[in-house]
Amino acid sequence: MDTKELLKKVRKIEIKTRRLSNHIFGGEYHSTFKGRGMTFSEVRQYQYGDDIRAIDWNVTARYNEPYIKVFEEERELTMMLMVDISGSEFFGTNQQFKKDTITEIAATLAFSAIQNNDKVGLILFSDQVELFIPPKKGKTHVLRIIRELIEFEPKSKETSIDEALKFLSNIMKKKAIVFMLSDFLDEGYERTLKIASNKHDVTGIKVYDKHDQEIPNLGMVPMMDAETGNIQLVNTSSSSVRSQYKANALRLADYFKTTFRKSGAGIINIRADESYVKKLLAYFKQKG
Repeated sequence: MDTKELLKKVRKIEIKTRRLSNHIFGGEYHSTFKGRGMTFSEVRQYQYGDDIRAIDWNVTARYNEPYIKVFEEERELTMMLMVDISGSEFFGTNQQFKKDTITEIAATLAFSAIQNNDKVGLILFSDQVELFIPPKKGKTHVLRIIRELIEFEPKSKETSIDEALKFLSNIMKKKAIVFMLSDFLDEGYERTLKIASNKHDVTGIKVYDKHDQEIPNLGMVPMMDAETGNIQLVNTSSSSVRSQYKANALRLADYFKTTFRKSGAGIINIRADESYVKKLLAYFKQKG
């Protein structure tokens, strides 16, 4: 992708996702993810309806009229975006790949964070950590994250959620808000997820295609495994083949849901061709 085309794509995503974060998600994000506590801001004159417990008696005595202490939320939160860029994300049977939907969701979350003066970092992973961008504030930083989400070429096409979670626990010593975006076509990450969830506020956002779950009857067709590159002929007219495919998809979906819930992490399921706005808003409201 040349520079002009890349900048055009970045700008398109920025316009769409900033609008969402400014008008919809910014406030919900702020309400859902609280700061570390309250810090003293100023003293002002008492007004009708103020909490009398906030009266500053020293200042009140000095000026012979009531004054109260005003506190502000101390935020300085950090959001980590963990994004699966393995081969299966480059799959889509409708208008866009799973990867495209994941990029939009990640950008919306990032803009919501910087709108609230929080830091944002990025981990791109396959079966290894492909890229780590340390958390920082600011629009320029978020635009860099979007550029990497669009154009980064992974070394591997396979997936290891376990390896990504190990890296997170090693690199992030302080509590962070963690969003992991993947199709979660992987297993064996119970222990590392539990460790990460004990320290961080973790949410798994599963972005899937409708044909991840079942295949149509198309006769004998060549099918390629997006993560291994292996191609084989599959008889999709066979009901047993379709049943096995669906059973495996349901098993992985159940593993994702059960493992995240057992660890105390949140889950969101989003089909790649549907609007993610309502799903994210409903999750924020429920969590808040």
